[in-house]
Amino acid sequence: MYEKENDLINAYMRGQMSRRSLLRGLASMGVTAGTAAVLVNGAATRAMAADFDWKAHSGKSIKLLLNKHPYTDAMLANLDNFKELTGMEVTYDIFPEDVYFDKVTASLSSQSSEYDAFMTGAYMTWTYGPAGWIVDHNEWINDPSKTNPNYNWSDMLEGVRKSCAWNGRPGGALGSDDAKQWCIPWGYEQNNLAYNSEMLEKAGVGVPSNIDQLVEIAAKLQAAHEGVYGIGVRGSRSWATIHPGFLSGYANFGQKDLNVADDGKLSAAMNTEVSKDYHAKWVKMIQDSGAADWSTHTWYQVGTDLGAGKSAMIYDADILGYFMNGGDNAMAGKLAYAPFSANPEAAAPTPNIWIWSLAMSKFSKDLDATWYFMQWASGPEHGLFGATQMDFVNPVRQSVWDDAGFRKRLSDSYPGYVEMHDVSAPGAKIHFTPQPLFFDLTTEWAATLQKMVAKEVPVDEGLDQLAESVNAQLKDAGLG
Repeated sequence: MYEKENDLINAYMRGQMSRRSLLRGLASMGVTAGTAAVLVNGAATRAMAADFDWKAHSGKSIKLLLNKHPYTDAMLANLDNFKELTGMEVTYDIFPEDVYFDKVTASLSSQSSEYDAFMTGAYMTWTYGPAGWIVDHNEWINDPSKTNPNYNWSDMLEGVRKSCAWNGRPGGALGSDDAKQWCIPWGYEQNNLAYNSEMLEKAGVGVPSNIDQLVEIAAKLQAAHEGVYGIGVRGSRSWATIHPGFLSGYANFGQKDLNVADDGKLSAAMNTEVSKDYHAKWVKMIQDSGAADWSTHTWYQVGTDLGAGKSAMIYDADILGYFMNGGDNAMAGKLAYAPFSANPEAAAPTPNIWIWSLAMSKFSKDLDATWYFMQWASGPEHGLFGATQMDFVNPVRQSVWDDAGFRKRLSDSYPGYVEMHDVSAPGAKIHFTPQPLFFDLTTEWAATLQKMVAKEVPVDEGLDQLAESVNAQLKDAGLG
């Protein structure tokens, strides 16, 4: 590296200039943005070594089990810096999501020591934690001899951080004082609106801001565009149909999946009058303006239809809309984003969230060495690299969201995305009640929605039947 470029980077590392000024200065010297990012990230990695013994496990090797995902791509693009920093070797296996979770379950349930750490959703730890398959990461987070002083755990967005912690008692509040940190947040998804701005303009409609407007405007969009349906939401018989847009809107009305009594007993909470009214509107929206094959739609179909121009809007993961606005998607460059409060009387959105996280296997051959990878991969330096140079959205650290370069990158190509996140983040968390029957009960909830949309059962009757079934299952499991 030439002396002038090195002087600029060193000034940035000392806090004497902003990242934007640094990149502008390097560009004036003929350094491309991509090369500048690599140089800056390498300097940041070297600077990390000044305050902590990153070489404590030099020569050791760990193995990861990973899902095929842009978060994985961002980590692999930066992995050489971790190896240089620590002297450790990292190997990994990567599987597509349709088989990934089966691989994780098989490895953990057999108590295999093959993998030291793995990607997981926070929901899955409600099974893994009580089963004794993963560790309470608080032991490492709170140990200054094992965690570098600049890790800054409190920089993690509070709702996201707490959603990954649970005391293991069915119905226990996420993030309680006695909660165990079953996993470390890595990247997360809020659920809000992504829409085709050209389609809304042509139809002469504005962006809906509550459930009644969503039902109305979705129908108008469908009527205005031949061969296009108004709103994309998930519909397959799976827990994954309940957790994104549906539960985000449901929670915005103050509704819960389960009641928790003073004695800890659980009971169904989805057949209240408010819930029935919300379900009726959701069902009508799908019947009037949803995909003809809605009952088969997963994350993939919801996203690809928006990207292909087959749907005008989606109420789903914000990062799904993000990915559809780029690449070779037909609608790339035509999508925009907005926060969504289903309840017109709500002060702000309350999106339910999905959190891709990292967890250490209880059966790892070297937990301390594995933690060095964990804290690096979830640390602020890698988070900023992934967010500014790769598609590592949404980052889980406030410091990354505060970075001017990252915010500009989003605002230039993803209209409304930053504002959507900022408005929604304070209310973003997992709104489900943690308990061991989570996947069974939410899958039955999705099946009930399918029956309502198909007009096989009225909404009121369907929810009463669902509540009765949920209560029976909770009692059989000793939870109700």
